[in-house]
Amino acid sequence: MNPDRLRRRDFLGVMGVATAAAMRCGRAGASSKRPPNLLFVFADQLGRNHCGYAGAQQARTPCLDRLAAQGADFFNAVSTMPVCAAFRASLMTGKYPTSTGMVINELRMNPCHECFGHVLTRGGYETGYIGKWHLYANQLGHHHDPKNSFVPPGPNRLGFDGYWAAYNFHHEYYRAYYHTDSEEKLSYGDGVYEPDGQTELALDFIRRSAPSEKPFALFLSYGTPHDPWSATNVPAAYRAMFRDAAIPNPPNYQDKNDPYADQWGRLSPGQRRQLEAWRRNYYAMTANLDWNIGRLLGALDEAGLTEETLVVFTSDHGEMFGAQGRRAKNIFYEEAARVPFLMRWPGVIPEGAASDACLSTVDILPTVLSLLGLPVPQAAEGMDLSACARGVQGPEPEAALLQNTGACAAWEDGHEWRALRDKRFTYAIYRVDRSEHLYDNQKDPYQMTNLAGDPAHTGRLEGCRTLLAERLAALNDGFAASTWYRDHWIADRIILRGAKG
Repeated sequence: MNPDRLRRRDFLGVMGVATAAAMRCGRAGASSKRPPNLLFVFADQLGRNHCGYAGAQQARTPCLDRLAAQGADFFNAVSTMPVCAAFRASLMTGKYPTSTGMVINELRMNPCHECFGHVLTRGGYETGYIGKWHLYANQLGHHHDPKNSFVPPGPNRLGFDGYWAAYNFHHEYYRAYYHTDSEEKLSYGDGVYEPDGQTELALDFIRRSAPSEKPFALFLSYGTPHDPWSATNVPAAYRAMFRDAAIPNPPNYQDKNDPYADQWGRLSPGQRRQLEAWRRNYYAMTANLDWNIGRLLGALDEAGLTEETLVVFTSDHGEMFGAQGRRAKNIFYEEAARVPFLMRWPGVIPEGAASDACLSTVDILPTVLSLLGLPVPQAAEGMDLSACARGVQGPEPEAALLQNTGACAAWEDGHEWRALRDKRFTYAIYRVDRSEHLYDNQKDPYQMTNLAGDPAHTGRLEGCRTLLAERLAALNDGFAASTWYRDHWIADRIILRGAKG
Protein backbone atom coordinates (compact mmCIF):
# COMPACT_ATOMS: atom_id res chain seq x y z
CA MET A 1 0.00 0.00 0.00
CA ASN A 2 1.14 3.55 -0.72
CA PRO A 3 2.75 4.79 2.53
CA ASP A 4 1.09 8.22 2.15
CA ARG A 5 -2.32 6.55 1.98
CA LEU A 6 -1.51 4.32 4.93
CA ARG A 7 -0.44 7.33 6.98
CA ARG A 8 -3.60 9.17 5.92
CA ARG A 9 -5.81 6.22 6.93
CA ASP A 10 -4.16 5.97 10.33
CA PHE A 11 -4.46 9.73 10.81
CA LEU A 12 -8.20 9.68 10.09
CA GLY A 13 -8.65 6.78 12.46
CA VAL A 14 -7.09 8.79 15.24
CA MET A 15 -9.22 11.83 14.52
CA GLY A 16 -12.52 9.92 14.71
CA VAL A 17 -15.43 9.38 12.34
CA ALA A 18 -17.07 12.77 12.77
CA THR A 19 -13.86 14.72 12.23
CA ALA A 20 -12.90 12.60 9.25
CA ALA A 21 -16.27 13.28 7.63
CA ALA A 22 -15.81 17.01 8.16
CA MET A 23 -12.36 16.80 6.62
CA ARG A 24 -13.65 14.97 3.55
CA CYS A 25 -16.52 17.40 3.06
CA GLY A 26 -14.16 20.36 3.36
CA ARG A 27 -11.72 19.03 0.78
CA ALA A 28 -13.84 17.80 -2.05
CA GLY A 29 -11.57 19.28 -4.67
CA ALA A 30 -8.26 18.46 -3.03
CA SER A 31 -6.01 15.48 -3.46
CA SER A 32 -6.94 12.67 -1.07
CA LYS A 33 -3.44 11.22 -1.26
CA ARG A 34 -1.43 13.97 0.35
CA PRO A 35 -1.23 14.27 4.16
CA PRO A 36 -1.75 17.75 5.61
CA ASN A 37 0.83 20.47 5.05
CA LEU A 38 2.35 22.43 7.91
CA LEU A 39 3.02 26.17 7.90
CA PHE A 40 4.73 27.05 11.18
CA VAL A 41 5.37 30.77 11.65
CA PHE A 42 7.00 32.31 14.68
CA ALA A 43 7.93 35.83 15.61
CA ASP A 44 10.73 37.02 17.87
CA GLN A 45 9.85 38.94 21.03
CA LEU A 46 6.10 39.32 20.32
CA GLY A 47 4.21 38.96 23.59
CA ARG A 48 0.56 37.97 23.61
CA ASN A 49 -0.20 41.25 25.37
CA HIS A 50 0.80 43.11 22.18
CA CYS A 51 -1.67 41.32 19.87
CA GLY A 52 -4.96 42.91 18.89
CA TYR A 53 -7.03 39.75 19.28
CA ALA A 54 -5.72 39.48 22.88
CA GLY A 55 -6.90 43.00 23.75
CA ALA A 56 -3.97 45.27 22.84
CA GLN A 57 -5.78 48.43 21.77
CA GLN A 58 -2.73 49.98 20.13
CA ALA A 59 -1.96 46.92 18.00
CA ARG A 60 -2.93 46.73 14.33
CA THR A 61 -3.03 43.00 13.70
CA PRO A 62 -6.10 42.28 11.55
CA CYS A 63 -4.57 39.17 9.98
CA LEU A 64 -3.62 37.64 13.32
CA ASP A 65 -7.04 38.60 14.67
CA ARG A 66 -8.66 36.78 11.77
CA LEU A 67 -6.40 33.76 12.22
CA ALA A 68 -7.38 33.59 15.90
CA ALA A 69 -11.06 33.67 14.94
CA GLN A 70 -10.61 30.90 12.37
CA GLY A 71 -8.97 28.38 14.67
CA ALA A 72 -7.80 27.73 18.21
CA ASP A 73 -6.32 30.29 20.57
CA PHE A 74 -4.32 28.75 23.43
CA PHE A 75 -4.62 31.77 25.67
CA ASN A 76 -2.52 30.38 28.52
CA ALA A 77 0.48 29.54 26.33
CA VAL A 78 3.90 30.39 27.75
CA SER A 79 7.51 30.17 26.68
CA THR A 80 9.27 27.42 28.62
CA MET A 81 12.34 29.66 28.87
CA PRO A 82 11.73 33.19 27.52
CA VAL A 83 15.07 33.44 25.69
CA CYS A 84 15.65 33.05 21.95
CA ALA A 85 17.98 30.05 21.71
CA ALA A 86 16.52 28.16 24.67
CA PHE A 87 13.04 28.49 23.16
CA ARG A 88 14.20 27.23 19.77
CA ALA A 89 15.94 24.22 21.27
CA SER A 90 12.80 23.31 23.21
CA LEU A 91 10.65 23.87 20.12
CA MET A 92 12.76 21.54 17.99
CA THR A 93 13.11 18.77 20.59
CA GLY A 94 10.10 18.97 22.90
CA LYS A 95 12.60 19.05 25.79
CA TYR A 96 13.41 21.48 28.57
CA PRO A 97 16.58 23.63 28.57
CA THR A 98 18.05 21.47 31.32
CA SER A 99 17.81 18.53 28.91
CA THR A 100 19.03 20.24 25.73
CA GLY A 101 21.85 22.18 27.40
CA MET A 102 20.81 25.38 25.58
CA VAL A 103 20.89 27.26 28.85
CA ILE A 104 21.93 30.67 27.47
CA ASN A 105 22.12 32.28 24.03
CA GLU A 106 25.04 31.92 21.62
CA LEU A 107 25.65 28.23 22.17
CA ARG A 108 25.92 25.54 19.51
CA MET A 109 23.33 22.87 20.10
CA ASN A 110 24.30 19.23 20.24
CA PRO A 111 22.62 17.57 17.21
CA CYS A 112 22.14 14.27 19.08
CA HIS A 113 18.43 14.91 19.66
CA GLU A 114 15.47 13.59 17.70
CA CYS A 115 13.93 16.80 16.35
CA PHE A 116 10.96 18.19 14.42
CA GLY A 117 12.87 18.12 11.14
CA HIS A 118 13.89 14.48 11.53
CA VAL A 119 10.32 13.30 12.08
CA LEU A 120 8.93 15.41 9.24
CA THR A 121 11.58 14.28 6.77
CA ARG A 122 11.09 10.60 7.63
CA GLY A 123 7.33 11.14 7.40
CA GLY A 124 7.61 12.07 3.73
CA TYR A 125 7.49 15.85 4.09
CA GLU A 126 9.35 18.34 1.93
CA THR A 127 10.84 20.56 4.60
CA GLY A 128 11.70 24.22 4.40
CA TYR A 129 13.31 26.55 6.91
CA ILE A 130 13.49 30.32 6.39
CA GLY A 131 14.88 32.94 8.75
CA LYS A 132 16.58 33.04 12.13
CA TRP A 133 18.01 29.74 13.46
CA HIS A 134 19.98 30.71 16.60
CA LEU A 135 21.13 27.17 17.44
CA TYR A 136 24.57 27.10 15.84
CA ALA A 137 26.90 30.03 16.53
CA ASN A 138 29.32 29.64 19.42
CA GLN A 139 30.57 33.21 19.79
CA LEU A 140 29.07 36.12 21.67
CA GLY A 141 28.83 38.72 18.91
CA HIS A 142 30.32 38.56 15.39
CA HIS A 143 26.85 37.79 14.09
CA HIS A 144 27.67 38.62 10.46
CA ASP A 145 30.75 36.41 10.30
CA PRO A 146 29.85 33.33 8.20
CA LYS A 147 31.54 31.20 10.86
CA ASN A 148 28.56 32.12 13.00
CA SER A 149 25.82 32.94 10.51
CA PHE A 150 26.12 29.96 8.15
CA VAL A 151 24.76 26.58 9.28
CA PRO A 152 26.32 23.97 6.97
CA PRO A 153 24.20 21.16 5.51
CA GLY A 154 24.28 18.14 7.74
CA PRO A 155 23.39 17.23 11.32
CA ASN A 156 23.38 20.78 12.70
CA ARG A 157 20.27 21.56 10.62
CA LEU A 158 18.45 19.07 12.84
CA GLY A 159 16.67 17.20 10.07
CA PHE A 160 15.70 20.17 7.89
CA ASP A 161 17.26 18.63 4.79
CA GLY A 162 15.07 20.39 2.23
CA TYR A 163 14.91 24.08 1.32
CA TRP A 164 17.13 26.24 3.52
CA ALA A 165 17.27 30.05 3.44
CA ALA A 166 18.45 30.94 6.90
CA TYR A 167 21.13 32.50 9.09
CA ASN A 168 22.00 32.01 12.70
CA PHE A 169 21.28 35.36 14.31
CA HIS A 170 21.10 39.11 13.67
CA HIS A 171 18.49 41.85 13.98
CA GLU A 172 19.57 44.49 11.48
CA TYR A 173 16.60 44.29 9.17
CA TYR A 174 18.00 46.49 6.39
CA ARG A 175 21.38 44.70 6.47
CA ALA A 176 19.66 41.38 6.09
CA TYR A 177 20.95 38.34 4.25
CA TYR A 178 20.58 34.60 4.26
CA HIS A 179 22.53 31.48 3.34
CA THR A 180 21.49 28.41 1.40
CA ASP A 181 24.17 25.71 1.12
CA SER A 182 27.28 27.86 1.12
CA GLU A 183 28.83 30.71 3.07
CA GLU A 184 27.75 33.14 0.37
CA LYS A 185 25.51 35.85 1.77
CA LEU A 186 22.40 36.20 -0.36
CA SER A 187 20.39 39.41 -0.42
CA TYR A 188 16.61 39.77 -0.39
CA GLY A 189 17.10 42.72 -2.75
CA ASP A 190 18.26 46.31 -2.46
CA GLY A 191 16.33 48.12 0.26
CA VAL A 192 14.08 45.14 0.99
CA TYR A 193 12.94 44.87 4.60
CA GLU A 194 13.88 41.46 5.94
CA PRO A 195 10.39 40.15 6.88
CA ASP A 196 9.12 41.18 3.44
CA GLY A 197 11.98 39.33 1.74
CA GLN A 198 11.54 36.26 3.90
CA THR A 199 7.84 36.20 3.09
CA GLU A 200 8.63 36.33 -0.63
CA LEU A 201 10.82 33.24 -0.21
CA ALA A 202 8.01 31.53 1.69
CA LEU A 203 5.42 32.42 -0.95
CA ASP A 204 7.65 30.96 -3.63
CA PHE A 205 8.09 27.78 -1.57
CA ILE A 206 4.31 27.41 -1.16
CA ARG A 207 3.64 27.97 -4.86
CA ARG A 208 6.29 25.45 -5.90
CA SER A 209 4.99 22.90 -3.40
CA ALA A 210 1.30 23.25 -4.28
CA PRO A 211 1.20 20.84 -7.29
CA SER A 212 3.20 18.12 -5.53
CA GLU A 213 1.72 14.95 -4.09
CA LYS A 214 4.32 15.33 -1.35
CA PRO A 215 3.22 17.43 1.66
CA PHE A 216 5.35 20.34 2.80
CA ALA A 217 6.40 21.54 6.24
CA LEU A 218 7.64 25.12 6.16
CA PHE A 219 9.06 26.84 9.24
CA LEU A 220 9.32 30.63 8.92
CA SER A 221 11.23 32.33 11.74
CA TYR A 222 10.83 36.12 11.59
CA GLY A 223 13.25 38.36 13.48
CA THR A 224 10.73 41.11 14.22
CA PRO A 225 9.58 42.74 16.44
CA HIS A 226 12.88 42.14 18.29
CA ASP A 227 14.95 45.25 18.98
CA PRO A 228 16.76 47.43 17.99
CA TRP A 229 13.72 49.70 17.65
CA SER A 230 15.54 52.52 15.88
CA ALA A 231 13.85 54.52 13.15
CA THR A 232 16.28 53.11 10.58
CA ASN A 233 15.25 49.54 11.44
CA VAL A 234 11.54 49.99 10.69
CA PRO A 235 9.81 50.81 7.36
CA ALA A 236 8.78 54.46 7.22
CA ALA A 237 5.20 53.68 6.18
CA TYR A 238 4.68 51.57 9.30
CA ARG A 239 6.38 54.08 11.58
CA ALA A 240 3.96 56.69 10.27
CA MET A 241 1.02 54.58 11.45
CA PHE A 242 2.14 55.04 15.07
CA ARG A 243 3.81 58.46 14.89
CA ASP A 244 1.26 60.12 17.18
CA ALA A 245 0.23 57.07 19.21
CA ALA A 246 0.24 57.47 22.98
CA ILE A 247 1.72 54.25 24.41
CA PRO A 248 2.69 55.15 27.99
CA ASN A 249 4.34 53.00 30.63
CA PRO A 250 2.13 50.19 32.00
CA PRO A 251 0.73 50.23 35.56
CA ASN A 252 3.48 47.88 36.76
CA TYR A 253 6.30 50.08 35.45
CA GLN A 254 9.08 50.49 38.02
CA ASP A 255 11.58 53.36 38.16
CA LYS A 256 14.27 51.13 39.64
CA ASN A 257 15.80 48.12 37.93
CA ASP A 258 14.81 44.68 39.16
CA PRO A 259 17.77 43.50 41.30
CA TYR A 260 17.52 40.01 39.76
CA ALA A 261 17.86 41.29 36.18
CA ASP A 262 20.98 40.54 34.15
CA GLN A 263 22.71 43.16 32.00
CA TRP A 264 20.23 42.63 29.16
CA GLY A 265 17.28 43.14 31.50
CA ARG A 266 18.40 46.42 33.08
CA LEU A 267 17.45 49.88 31.83
CA SER A 268 19.70 52.93 31.77
CA PRO A 269 18.17 56.40 32.35
CA GLY A 270 18.53 57.12 28.64
CA GLN A 271 16.73 53.92 27.70
CA ARG A 272 13.89 54.75 30.06
CA ARG A 273 13.39 58.02 28.22
CA GLN A 274 13.08 56.09 24.95
CA LEU A 275 10.52 53.53 26.08
CA GLU A 276 7.48 55.12 24.46
CA ALA A 277 9.33 55.65 21.17
CA TRP A 278 10.49 52.04 21.34
CA ARG A 279 6.94 50.86 21.81
CA ARG A 280 5.79 52.82 18.75
CA ASN A 281 8.43 51.18 16.58
CA TYR A 282 7.69 47.79 18.13
CA TYR A 283 4.03 48.12 17.14
CA ALA A 284 5.11 49.31 13.69
CA MET A 285 7.22 46.17 13.27
CA THR A 286 4.29 44.08 14.48
CA ALA A 287 1.94 45.69 11.97
CA ASN A 288 4.37 44.84 9.18
CA LEU A 289 4.66 41.29 10.51
CA ASP A 290 0.88 41.00 10.49
CA TRP A 291 0.72 42.17 6.86
CA ASN A 292 3.19 39.49 5.87
CA ILE A 293 1.19 36.83 7.68
CA GLY A 294 -1.80 37.95 5.66
CA ARG A 295 0.23 37.41 2.50
CA LEU A 296 1.06 33.86 3.59
CA LEU A 297 -2.57 33.01 4.33
CA GLY A 298 -3.58 34.53 1.00
CA ALA A 299 -1.07 32.32 -0.80
CA LEU A 300 -2.62 29.22 0.78
CA ASP A 301 -6.04 30.39 -0.42
CA GLU A 302 -4.79 31.05 -3.95
CA ALA A 303 -3.10 27.64 -4.12
CA GLY A 304 -6.21 25.85 -2.85
CA LEU A 305 -4.28 24.60 0.18
CA THR A 306 -6.11 26.30 3.06
CA GLU A 307 -8.10 23.24 4.05
CA GLU A 308 -5.07 21.00 3.52
CA THR A 309 -2.74 22.98 5.78
CA LEU A 310 -2.22 23.19 9.52
CA VAL A 311 -1.12 26.76 10.28
CA VAL A 312 0.62 27.49 13.58
CA PHE A 313 1.64 30.93 14.80
CA THR A 314 3.58 31.69 17.97
CA SER A 315 6.54 33.64 19.35
CA ASP A 316 9.62 32.77 21.36
CA HIS A 317 8.86 35.23 24.19
CA GLY A 318 7.59 38.73 24.85
CA GLU A 319 9.13 42.05 25.91
CA MET A 320 8.99 43.78 29.32
CA PHE A 321 9.36 47.45 28.22
CA GLY A 322 9.94 48.65 31.80
CA ALA A 323 7.30 46.50 33.50
CA GLN A 324 8.54 45.24 36.87
CA GLY A 325 11.66 47.41 36.38
CA ARG A 326 12.93 45.30 33.47
CA ARG A 327 13.44 45.35 29.73
CA ALA A 328 13.82 42.39 27.35
CA LYS A 329 12.83 38.86 28.43
CA ASN A 330 14.24 35.96 30.48
CA ILE A 331 11.72 36.28 33.32
CA PHE A 332 8.52 34.58 34.48
CA TYR A 333 6.39 37.74 34.42
CA GLU A 334 3.45 37.71 32.00
CA GLU A 335 4.87 40.30 29.61
CA ALA A 336 7.89 38.11 28.83
CA ALA A 337 6.56 34.58 29.34
CA ARG A 338 3.05 34.63 27.89
CA VAL A 339 3.04 34.24 24.12
CA PRO A 340 0.54 33.96 21.28
CA PHE A 341 -0.21 30.42 20.17
CA LEU A 342 -2.73 29.99 17.36
CA MET A 343 -3.60 26.91 15.31
CA ARG A 344 -5.84 26.75 12.23
CA TRP A 345 -6.92 23.73 10.24
CA PRO A 346 -10.42 23.97 8.75
CA GLY A 347 -12.52 20.89 9.37
CA VAL A 348 -10.24 19.63 12.13
CA ILE A 349 -9.76 22.58 14.50
CA PRO A 350 -13.09 24.34 15.18
CA GLU A 351 -13.42 28.02 14.34
CA GLY A 352 -13.26 30.31 17.33
CA ALA A 353 -11.95 27.57 19.59
CA ALA A 354 -10.29 28.77 22.78
CA SER A 355 -8.25 26.54 25.04
CA ASP A 356 -7.19 27.38 28.57
CA ALA A 357 -4.68 24.50 28.61
CA CYS A 358 -1.33 25.44 30.11
CA LEU A 359 0.65 24.87 26.93
CA SER A 360 4.37 25.59 26.99
CA THR A 361 7.10 25.34 24.38
CA VAL A 362 7.89 21.69 25.09
CA ASP A 363 4.28 20.76 24.26
CA ILE A 364 4.40 22.17 20.72
CA LEU A 365 6.30 19.31 19.07
CA PRO A 366 4.09 16.49 20.42
CA THR A 367 0.92 18.48 19.76
CA VAL A 368 1.75 19.38 16.15
CA LEU A 369 3.16 15.97 15.23
CA SER A 370 0.09 14.26 16.66
CA LEU A 371 -2.20 16.46 14.61
CA LEU A 372 -0.21 15.53 11.51
CA GLY A 373 -0.46 11.84 12.36
CA LEU A 374 3.29 11.49 12.86
CA PRO A 375 5.11 9.71 15.71
CA VAL A 376 6.30 11.73 18.68
CA PRO A 377 9.92 11.04 19.73
CA GLN A 378 9.97 8.99 22.92
CA ALA A 379 12.48 11.33 24.54
CA ALA A 380 10.18 14.37 24.16
CA GLU A 381 9.26 15.79 27.57
CA GLY A 382 6.18 17.78 26.59
CA MET A 383 2.54 16.71 26.43
CA ASP A 384 0.34 16.13 23.39
CA LEU A 385 -2.43 18.76 23.57
CA SER A 386 -3.92 18.04 20.15
CA ALA A 387 -7.25 17.12 21.74
CA CYS A 388 -7.45 20.63 23.18
CA ALA A 389 -6.88 22.06 19.71
CA ARG A 390 -9.73 19.93 18.36
CA GLY A 391 -12.04 21.11 21.12
CA VAL A 392 -12.42 17.76 22.87
CA GLN A 393 -11.49 16.48 26.31
CA GLY A 394 -7.94 15.28 26.71
CA PRO A 395 -5.02 15.22 29.15
CA GLU A 396 -3.55 18.58 30.17
CA PRO A 397 -0.64 19.69 32.34
CA GLU A 398 -1.60 20.74 35.84
CA ALA A 399 0.68 23.71 35.28
CA ALA A 400 3.36 24.80 32.83
CA LEU A 401 6.92 24.55 34.12
CA LEU A 402 9.18 27.46 33.24
CA GLN A 403 12.94 27.51 33.67
CA ASN A 404 15.65 30.11 33.69
CA THR A 405 19.17 28.74 33.65
CA GLY A 406 21.27 31.89 33.49
CA ALA A 407 21.86 35.36 32.15
CA CYS A 408 20.75 35.98 28.57
CA ALA A 409 24.08 35.25 26.87
CA ALA A 410 26.80 35.33 29.54
CA TRP A 411 28.14 32.78 32.03
CA GLU A 412 26.95 34.69 35.07
CA ASP A 413 25.36 33.11 38.13
CA GLY A 414 22.68 34.73 40.27
CA HIS A 415 19.74 35.08 37.86
CA GLU A 416 18.41 31.49 37.81
CA TRP A 417 14.79 30.78 38.69
CA ARG A 418 12.11 28.11 38.25
CA ALA A 419 8.38 28.78 37.94
CA LEU A 420 4.96 27.20 37.55
CA ARG A 421 2.05 28.83 35.77
CA ASP A 422 -1.38 27.26 36.04
CA LYS A 423 -4.67 28.62 34.75
CA ARG A 424 -4.77 31.27 37.46
CA PHE A 425 -1.53 31.60 39.42
CA THR A 426 2.18 32.09 38.74
CA TYR A 427 4.61 30.75 41.32
CA ALA A 428 8.37 31.37 41.04
CA ILE A 429 11.48 30.93 43.14
CA TYR A 430 14.99 32.35 42.64
CA ARG A 431 17.99 30.14 43.21
CA VAL A 432 20.29 32.84 44.58
CA ASP A 433 18.29 33.63 47.74
CA ARG A 434 15.27 31.28 47.53
CA SER A 435 12.91 34.25 47.41
CA GLU A 436 9.41 33.26 46.29
CA HIS A 437 6.75 34.97 44.20
CA LEU A 438 3.06 34.10 43.92
CA TYR A 439 0.64 36.06 41.74
CA ASP A 440 -3.07 35.73 41.08
CA ASN A 441 -3.13 36.48 37.35
CA GLN A 442 -6.91 36.80 37.23
CA LYS A 443 -7.33 39.32 40.04
CA ASP A 444 -3.93 40.93 39.51
CA PRO A 445 -3.09 40.72 35.76
CA TYR A 446 -0.15 43.11 36.12
CA GLN A 447 1.31 40.97 38.93
CA MET A 448 1.74 43.87 41.33
CA THR A 449 0.97 42.01 44.57
CA ASN A 450 3.23 39.18 45.68
CA LEU A 451 1.07 36.78 47.70
CA ALA A 452 3.95 34.58 48.85
CA GLY A 453 3.93 36.18 52.31
CA ASP A 454 0.14 36.21 52.69
CA PRO A 455 -1.02 33.69 55.33
CA ALA A 456 -4.25 33.19 53.36
CA HIS A 457 -2.21 31.57 50.58
CA THR A 458 0.03 29.32 52.69
CA GLY A 459 -1.71 26.19 51.45
CA ARG A 460 -1.36 27.18 47.82
CA LEU A 461 2.28 28.07 48.34
CA GLU A 462 2.98 24.66 49.87
CA GLY A 463 1.20 22.98 46.96
CA CYS A 464 3.32 24.90 44.46
CA ARG A 465 6.52 23.97 46.26
CA THR A 466 5.56 20.30 46.21
CA LEU A 467 4.54 20.29 42.55
CA LEU A 468 7.69 22.14 41.51
CA ALA A 469 9.89 19.69 43.42
CA GLU A 470 8.14 16.78 41.70
CA ARG A 471 8.53 18.30 38.24
CA LEU A 472 12.22 19.08 38.74
CA ALA A 473 12.92 15.62 40.10
CA ALA A 474 11.21 14.00 37.10
CA LEU A 475 13.53 15.97 34.79
CA ASN A 476 16.64 15.43 36.91
CA ASP A 477 16.82 19.21 37.15
CA GLY A 478 19.02 20.01 40.12
CA PHE A 479 18.40 23.80 39.88
CA ALA A 480 22.11 24.24 39.23
CA ALA A 481 23.96 27.51 38.79
CA SER A 482 24.43 28.58 35.19
CA THR A 483 28.17 28.03 35.26
CA TRP A 484 27.62 24.37 36.23
CA TYR A 485 26.55 23.71 32.63
CA ARG A 486 29.57 25.57 31.30
CA ASP A 487 31.85 23.44 33.47
CA HIS A 488 30.17 20.07 32.89
CA TRP A 489 28.49 20.08 29.46
CA ILE A 490 30.10 22.73 27.30
CA ALA A 491 33.46 23.60 25.76
CA ASP A 492 34.06 26.69 23.63
CA ARG A 493 30.30 27.40 23.84
CA ILE A 494 29.60 24.10 22.04
CA ILE A 495 27.42 21.58 23.89
CA LEU A 496 29.45 18.38 23.96
CA ARG A 497 28.34 16.30 26.94
CA GLY A 498 25.46 15.77 29.28
CA ALA A 499 22.61 16.61 26.91
CA LYS A 500 19.99 13.88 27.01
CA GLY A 501 19.43 12.42 23.53
